[in-house]
Amino acid sequence: MTLASTFGDLPGVAIASEPASPAIDPISLVDPELRPALERMIKTVGEFKVGPGNLADSRKTWEMAAPAQTPTYEVKRIASPTGAPDVRIIVINGQSGAAPRPAIVYLHGGGYIGGVADSKIPSMQRVALEHECVVVCVDYRLAPETRFPGALEDNYAALKWVYESAEVLGVDRSRIAVMGESAGGGHAASLAIAARDRGKVPIAGQILIYPMLDDRTGSSRRVPPFIGTFIWVPASNRYGWTSLLGVPAGSRIVPAGAVPARAQDLSGLPATFIGVGSLDLFVEEDIAYAGRLISSGVPTELLVIPGAFHGFDGLAPESGAAIRFRLAWRTALNRVLAAKNAT
Repeated sequence: MTLASTFGDLPGVAIASEPASPAIDPISLVDPELRPALERMIKTVGEFKVGPGNLADSRKTWEMAAPAQTPTYEVKRIASPTGAPDVRIIVINGQSGAAPRPAIVYLHGGGYIGGVADSKIPSMQRVALEHECVVVCVDYRLAPETRFPGALEDNYAALKWVYESAEVLGVDRSRIAVMGESAGGGHAASLAIAARDRGKVPIAGQILIYPMLDDRTGSSRRVPPFIGTFIWVPASNRYGWTSLLGVPAGSRIVPAGAVPARAQDLSGLPATFIGVGSLDLFVEEDIAYAGRLISSGVPTELLVIPGAFHGFDGLAPESGAAIRFRLAWRTALNRVLAAKNAT
């Protein structure tokens, strides 16, 4: 069987073949503490695979959120410098701590095709309090309705707004970080590259939580059959990337600046944390990206959680693996937000 058989033909790209049956049962590799939550989800929801036929229903799943907590938040609309529609942002101010405070531009996940900023309000309220900072969540435009670079320009507009509104927000311009998980991590990585190239807004650091960095994963590059089996699978990955790029995932040529893993030069990027599970579809691309950052002289921390699948920390938040994972990225975030950017 080929990967293409589960997704349909993608013209212009060769889909790497995979073995007919895995030699290793993927569930046997899952951390025993994470396994019950995963099995309950599979029993309740079944296999989660996103495509054009179920995109609307998948988006409803991504939009679910826990009730908002304190501190309060404010919804704003800011102008896009590209003449596109105004960008909707959510501003959360931890209030504690002396101004000027650090800030985070946070980008939600959803495979580039789903998700809303509102779904992350509760978790980002906790971040704002714990790190005594301002968090700005961006409701960037989604693919396939908006192809690249629409979302990048939305995210850059939000970053630039935070920088230019620093006095009003009580923000220290030298301590602005970008952060996101899954597709949001991919967007954060692209935003950091764009900010470096444009040279107008310095970024103190990037916190990338199992980031979606390479369109070739699961398309022109095969992954082991026991990796990417749960939550976010190769077929969904191809659909998400194809929707964003406007060309098939894994194509020889893709829009410049759209795929962080294809960027030729990673030098001059801010201090980086990358965390991912060993069974996550993105594990190999995330390790490779961390290696390239290190080789480019970028201070980089990489954490791989054994036996963890994509989104494990949300599915089993009280597990030991999730607690260790949160502690690691929060420690990295503290370090990034405490450091003065010399740019």
